[in-house]
Amino acid sequence: MTTSGEEIKGYVHSIETMGTLDGPGTRCIVFMQGCPLRCNYCHNPDTWQMRTNDLYSANELFSKVARYKSYFGKKGGVTVSGGEPLAQAEFVNEFFAICRQEKIHTVLDTAGFELNDSVMKVLENTDLVLLDIKHTDPAKYHLLTGGNLTIVLDFLDYITSKNIDFWVRQVIVPGNNDTETDILALSKLLQGRPSLKRIELLAFHQMAMDKWHKLGLDYHLKEIAPPDENIMASLREVLVKQGLPTKIM
Repeated sequence: MTTSGEEIKGYVHSIETMGTLDGPGTRCIVFMQGCPLRCNYCHNPDTWQMRTNDLYSANELFSKVARYKSYFGKKGGVTVSGGEPLAQAEFVNEFFAICRQEKIHTVLDTAGFELNDSVMKVLENTDLVLLDIKHTDPAKYHLLTGGNLTIVLDFLDYITSKNIDFWVRQVIVPGNNDTETDILALSKLLQGRPSLKRIELLAFHQMAMDKWHKLGLDYHLKEIAPPDENIMASLREVLVKQGLPTKIM
């Protein structure tokens, strides 16, 4: 993120105009540039570095996405993803504030890697959080992402305390978090959080491998096969039995 005078500008990787998977309804999805994590299965490693791609002011970005407002209907809106959008929290807050003024539903798709004053301001202008909880074990989380699970848990507790609606997502990677024990740990973490509206279990896939290779990156999971549908169904059933709102994807 950079500034020009008093105007905050943000680095945007790309914009998807008619998304249907990243929040309710039909959405315009803004993928921000920059991420401090290095997830082993990252779908967008080309978003890791910050100062590349297009630079927008919040008003410029809103002018671009507002063209699609008529497609949003009653459930749709704008999702800011990444990369990691909270790496540019001040910019996202300005953009979301404009969206809220214009009655556009806002979704923040994040790994919850940070919790500070700037992030809290973003959350004040966020209608729904999509929180990617990559693992519930601190050591395995760090091995998978390079990050600190404690911060993610603080973020989770904060949005719970503020009664901010949220969905949880977890990518199921065979040999990493695909056992009943793993999912019971996730269930225990999420019990008693009234603003939790959905859990999505996402099957690991290999579609990002070519992108890693083109960027000259060593893809560590190339020998891992996606989990089969029976495993995904059984993991979903674990959550259902715990009374949690679950969707399998």
